Amino acid sequence: MSNLIVRGGNKLEGEITPAGNKNSALPILCATLLTNETITINNFPDLTDVNKLVELMISLGSKIEWNKNTNVLTVNNANFKDSFGDAGFPLGMRGAILLLGPLVSRMKNIEVKEEIGGCSLGIREIDPHLEVLESLGSKIKHNKTLKITTEKLKGNFLWQEYMSVTTTENFVMAAVKAEGVSTMVNAASEPHVQDLCNLLVMMGAKIEGIGSCKLVITGVNELHSAEFTISADHHEITTLLALGAMTGGEIRVNNSEPEHFPLIVKSFKKLGVDIEYDGDTAIVRENQKLEVEKPYTANMLPKIEAAPWPYFPADLMPLMVALAVKAKGSIMFWNKLYEGGFLWIPEMIKFGAEIIMCDPHRIIVYGDRPLKAASVDSPNIIRATVALMMVALTIDGESVIRNADSIKRAHPNFVENLQKLGADIAWQD
Repeated sequence: MSNLIVRGGNKLEGEITPAGNKNSALPILCATLLTNETITINNFPDLTDVNKLVELMISLGSKIEWNKNTNVLTVNNANFKDSFGDAGFPLGMRGAILLLGPLVSRMKNIEVKEEIGGCSLGIREIDPHLEVLESLGSKIKHNKTLKITTEKLKGNFLWQEYMSVTTTENFVMAAVKAEGVSTMVNAASEPHVQDLCNLLVMMGAKIEGIGSCKLVITGVNELHSAEFTISADHHEITTLLALGAMTGGEIRVNNSEPEHFPLIVKSFKKLGVDIEYDGDTAIVRENQKLEVEKPYTANMLPKIEAAPWPYFPADLMPLMVALAVKAKGSIMFWNKLYEGGFLWIPEMIKFGAEIIMCDPHRIIVYGDRPLKAASVDSPNIIRATVALMMVALTIDGESVIRNADSIKRAHPNFVENLQKLGADIAWQD
């Protein structure tokens, strides 16, 4: 495991282009299995999770060429195997759950010989994925192992209990080649779900309702080759803009996906930060106010609430907590999704932050308190680790973010890019 050594206090400034969205890359790579023709993917991020999935697919017969200098990846699955052999389906591998949707139209039998776990945010259940496959025609048997048998996929109507991103993505990938019409109500609509759907449409799929909570899919017999560009990572865009505000510098972020940012920009404003746009370039000017905006209702505590898209994204919550630590005033954060979403807060408090944990889902941040350099332990949560790093970058002296490797799962060359903006930060193996 690697530590991050952070010598804070520098103003970060400059112009930068964010990486492609990891949460798009994983399902899009899986979706290439829906055709034997060649798929070309631009802006493909070089990340540990993605590399593992690439290695798995190559071991199973995929021909993958990846130019990591230009971030262009091409995939051809014409020789992909029809079985996982004695090892069974690698369900415990991060991102592997997204292979189920496309593989039920390629493999008649899929056997899972291991249990699925979760991460520090909470348990990630497999049941909704299996319900999707079962409703579309797969037969599920579960004893000591899990067996999925599929003779033919047929369209059906589903109403999700909650807006699960990966369950929606598996539904889409299974339904595009199912016979007839498939409908999902309460579908997830995050930018990465939209990326997946837009790629599939380019491949010949018939999908209505992209970007909404209702998807209607008419199955087709075959999908074909396509070239697609992954959208910029809105998590990284938000991080870079927040860092400019927190350190007092001006940062310009290119390819900033402004169509996805109205509510995120509004949340920045609640913390005294104005985001401007020049075309698709987002700009945070130097010396932002950094003061919590008072609501018109005087006895109300300002708050930022996270829920499924198009609400404020839960994955961005830690980044806003970091920004609030530097802002004058108090504000509540309410994570409505994850039971473990704030369990990392004691590490932030080691810097001197004043944060009250109301319950597992809500905290109150009292900002603009004196901060000091510290050594902290990273949770196994990407954005929480980034949030700790963000605050450390604002503090004079040397801080250590221990076991910070989770950043590498989401942000290629992230530390190197921050160095270009003026950060004194480095990996320590």
